[in-house]
Amino acid sequence: MLATVNRRTPPTPGVVAVHRCEDHRFSKQSEAAITLVAGHGVEGDAHAGAQVQHRSRVAADPAPPNLRQVHLIHAELFEEVAAGGHTVSPGDLGENVTTAGIDLLALPTGAMVRLGERALVAVTGLRNPCRQVDEFSPGLMSALVDRADDGTLVRKAGVMGVVVMGGVVRAGDAIEVAMPPGAPVPLDRV
Repeated sequence: MLATVNRRTPPTPGVVAVHRCEDHRFSKQSEAAITLVAGHGVEGDAHAGAQVQHRSRVAADPAPPNLRQVHLIHAELFEEVAAGGHTVSPGDLGENVTTAGIDLLALPTGAMVRLGERALVAVTGLRNPCRQVDEFSPGLMSALVDRADDGTLVRKAGVMGVVVMGGVVRAGDAIEVAMPPGAPVPLDRV
């Protein structure tokens, strides 16, 4: 089932902001629009490519497929970490797409997220926050991870995905989510 959401009539959810950066920097600049390219990622972004682009992973093995072509993060997280004294704005945590009103962390592996009119992203897993988070704001790392009642680690820094269908994405665009067939497979870090 597809659920359509649209940011144009608050508080209806959708795309809040879009970002990219040509260099491997922690934060990304806000853009008026970004172009997603099928099998590649965000045009002009350092993390785009068919093979892994994350620097530490490239150093270990540059051949695996890039399951981190697009990073989506929910703007509600910024409000949550602000309660702990951290000021975080769209793009600060390196995401390509900032959303609102979508529980990204509850999506299963393989969920399809349509951004705007055409772009389609398959969710591959959770972003695993790294030490650079604390370099951005000391103590922020502990706000981005938690423990569930059963002791398992809960990662809150958004989801990663691959571009299935390209297209232009802008702030204010609608979002549609389609769940994969079969039993849902919970997200794990990628």
